Amino acid sequence: MAVRKKTEKKPIEHWEREALEKIALSALGEQRIARRWSIFFKSITFFYLFVLLFLAFGAMHTKGGSGNHTALIEINGVIGEKDEVNAKDFFESIQRAYDSRGTRGIVLKINSPGGSPVQSGMINDEIKRQKKLHPHIPVYAVVEDICASGGYYIAVAADQIFVDKASIVGSIGVLMDGFGFTDTLKKVGIERRLMTAGSNKAMLDPFSPINPKQQAFVQEMLNEVHQQFIVVVKEGRGNRLKESPDTFSGLFWNGESAVKLGLADGFGNYDYVAREIIKAEEVVDFTTYEGFADRFARKFGASLGSSMNESLRTAILNQKLIIK
Repeated sequence: MAVRKKTEKKPIEHWEREALEKIALSALGEQRIARRWSIFFKSITFFYLFVLLFLAFGAMHTKGGSGNHTALIEINGVIGEKDEVNAKDFFESIQRAYDSRGTRGIVLKINSPGGSPVQSGMINDEIKRQKKLHPHIPVYAVVEDICASGGYYIAVAADQIFVDKASIVGSIGVLMDGFGFTDTLKKVGIERRLMTAGSNKAMLDPFSPINPKQQAFVQEMLNEVHQQFIVVVKEGRGNRLKESPDTFSGLFWNGESAVKLGLADGFGNYDYVAREIIKAEEVVDFTTYEGFADRFARKFGASLGSSMNESLRTAILNQKLIIK
């Protein structure tokens, strides 16, 4: 009769115990790291929201205005739908300036080389529309360094234009630029293969020879936009403008010459206009700074996202090292 031997449990070897301890410690370490990162990300999120709220509150607080004041709107930078100066933000700025009961006059502080004729025209039209609705509130343009092309297109909608003696004013013209690479292609032995449906679809293609008929068409279009610009300037400046063959040639002048030519009315900065012309020394900024919070969020978010990705990557690598 076979006798079964009683199986005895073998004690856990020393190395096995150490392995289990390491696994347990690794798990605890992983949990601690996860908690730390969770706290870190929550803190960053809270700080980010706090900054946005602070900026929003600050904007509301500083732009409210109390008592009689001069409303300031800055037109600073390139003019374009997606640029620093655009019609959408300007509409909001000027509406808030007029809605403020203490506004006694509006100053457009301009420092712009120009840009989109469409956006400039929309802003010019809005200024004139608002002036008709609020005839008792004057609008003044004050030029700092430069008020050229589209910037001047906006300025002529104001009741008066003030400049510094060294300001750059004018450049009443329209341009469209580009490059041509046809000779370059021949030199390097590259053949241009272009297929279109529509005889003018490839107009202004930089790799094709210029077409005289298409060139004439584009020139006519530029001339039409130029005439629109000229009409706006003449309407805005009226009899004050001392027109000459150079006035609408695209030339620009310093502030002193601009006053002599009737492109501007006098000298002074926005403080001078507020104090001496509008007679409301307190200046309240109503400028809607294009997408400031959004740009801040994008920049901060991009930087934060990059840091977070790198931190997560490092954390994962560290966790793998710990587990190993």
